[in-house]
Amino acid sequence: MASVNYAQKEMICKIVYYGCGLGGKTTNLQYIHRQIDKSSRGDLVSLATPGERTLFFDFLPVEAPMLHGFRVKLQLYTVPGQVMYNATRKLVLRGVDGIVFICDSQWDKMKENVESLRNMEDNLHSYGYDADTIPYVIQYNKRDLPNIAPVEYMDWVLKQRGVPTFTSCALDGGGVFDTLNGLCRYVLADLYRKQRAGAL
Repeated sequence: MASVNYAQKEMICKIVYYGCGLGGKTTNLQYIHRQIDKSSRGDLVSLATPGERTLFFDFLPVEAPMLHGFRVKLQLYTVPGQVMYNATRKLVLRGVDGIVFICDSQWDKMKENVESLRNMEDNLHSYGYDADTIPYVIQYNKRDLPNIAPVEYMDWVLKQRGVPTFTSCALDGGGVFDTLNGLCRYVLADLYRKQRAGAL
């Protein structure tokens, strides 16, 4: 749930990048960090294992456009991809306002993608969150590799409830901001609806 400071006219939204290990979650945040002006973002905080895999989470605060006189700050997090860190995955989801689900487009990663999607939904339900109502989008990453599944197949396997999808190559930045901007539209629309309903 977004944090609202009426005195300072500020909203803080939590965006979580979720997906299987080595799918490109951290790479997305690293590209965003490099491209956004320093005045509109904070430092990228990353806790990683010696093998460069995210152990706990990556965190990147970013300024977004104003919403009805309120400054909007986005806090971007990733979860660890490894199943053994599920307690951390679950903890990072607490209070989430929007989710980018990162899919590895390689054929041999389809099973991991499906398992990660189910894990995300299970962890959301454990907090009483409704996966059908939380804004989220799907990113089909690593589209530059040779052994990738067609988008149509990935839609059939992974796409649910008309969730918007984006293709990307996070390593060179292709589709990274399209994905983030697409999610932000849904998150801000959801905040506006909640604000009008007096839920914020």
